[in-house]
Amino acid sequence: MAVKVLNPGLSTTVQDLGRPGYFHLGIPIGGAMDRLALRAANLIVGNDEGAAGLEAVFIGPQLEFTRDALIAVTGADMPIKLDGEEKPSWTGLNVKAGQVLSFGFLQTGARIYIAIAGGIDVPIALGSRSTYPIGALGGFKGRAIAKGDELPVGNATSGKEGRSVPEALRRRPGMPAELRVLPGLYWHRVTEQSHQNFFDDQWKVAPEADRMGYRFRGGRPLQFVERDQPFGAGSDPSNIVDSCYPYGSIQVPGGTEPIILHRDAVSGGGYFMVGTVVSADMDLIGQLQPNTPTRFVKVDMDGALKARADRAALLGRIRSVFN
Repeated sequence: MAVKVLNPGLSTTVQDLGRPGYFHLGIPIGGAMDRLALRAANLIVGNDEGAAGLEAVFIGPQLEFTRDALIAVTGADMPIKLDGEEKPSWTGLNVKAGQVLSFGFLQTGARIYIAIAGGIDVPIALGSRSTYPIGALGGFKGRAIAKGDELPVGNATSGKEGRSVPEALRRRPGMPAELRVLPGLYWHRVTEQSHQNFFDDQWKVAPEADRMGYRFRGGRPLQFVERDQPFGAGSDPSNIVDSCYPYGSIQVPGGTEPIILHRDAVSGGGYFMVGTVVSADMDLIGQLQPNTPTRFVKVDMDGALKARADRAALLGRIRSVFN
């Protein structure tokens, strides 16, 4: 079976859980920005949790199905329509051959995930079907989907209409959003007052927010501890000679606008990192719209590990719904 793209939306790509193992070669892990939402959508339709689905940003696509199918849409709040009739999200939906899936205006969040029983069956590239547009790698011909594309779908194995993830298990950012941060290796480069300001201030998501990184504005600029810049670091105190960048690391070029590196981020460079967003909160970042008020919350290693355990427990509860 195939799914015909009548309208691709703003930016819709094929994504799974990414391609780990190549970051040292400059190829990011990629994959869904909100992995919990993608996993949930796949569980609803009976797919493996890592099956490829569609990630749509801000505006949903318009898709025509050539055969009967079972689908689920999770993630952001965006009205789901089959032939114009509104349908529930986070729920298994039967689609008949010839029906058209479309979406209304985005209400909250930023990204929806569309899972189809059988998964999007594009070729595997370096162990993943995820789209890495900058490298023209994976997905549908290495790019976002476009009008007229026909997306291949694999054979469905299980799943049935009406299965749903309970509302209490649908994780969303708060207002303001809170992102837990473990201070990083370069924390000492910033003054004690700036340590406090960074966590006390409220920031807002800037328009420059995408799969590579989310920029934030509105907080007080960071002040750096004076030092003689080492050879090769450049003159700006936010520069370092070079370092590897973990996922979720927070650069602050010039000390003014924090940038959280996300799924398609580069693997290293010459900006210091004030800290790293804990892995459990990376999904939340993918659901932040521009201008969303955000606070950074300081945690230690024990707090970061607890957050990871809590997220794993939440995923376990979602899985138990479908066992």
